[in-house]
Amino acid sequence: MLIYKIFRAPEWADLRAHGETLGAPVDLSDGFVHFSTAEQAPETASRHFAGEAGLTLLAVNTDRLGEALRWEPSRGGALFPHLYRELRLSDVVWAQPLPLVEGAHQFPAGLA
Repeated sequence: MLIYKIFRAPEWADLRAHGETLGAPVDLSDGFVHFSTAEQAPETASRHFAGEAGLTLLAVNTDRLGEALRWEPSRGGALFPHLYRELRLSDVVWAQPLPLVEGAHQFPAGLA
C-alpha cells in the first residue's frame, strides 16, 4: 500500500541532500513523521498547506517501513499512518510536484 507525505521545497531538498529526515517542523514537534492515505491526502493539503505552491508529494510503500509505522487516530477518529523513525530517501517510491491551480492542489490522476 502506498501512503503519502507532502513536503515544502526546503524539506524535500533536505531529504535529498541528507538521505533521511525526521520530517517537517510539525513532525519534529509531534515525534513522528505524519503521512496520509490516498483518500486523506487532499484534505491534508487543504488543511495544512492551503494556498502554498512549490510542494512535493512523496509516495512511500508501507511494506518498506516495518514496525516503525503505526496507524493512529487523528481527525475525527480516522486512522492516519505515523512513522516512528526517520524517513529515508530509499523509502520513497516516487516524488512529484503537487501544483497549485486556481487555489487547489492538483493530485495525480487516480489519487484524488
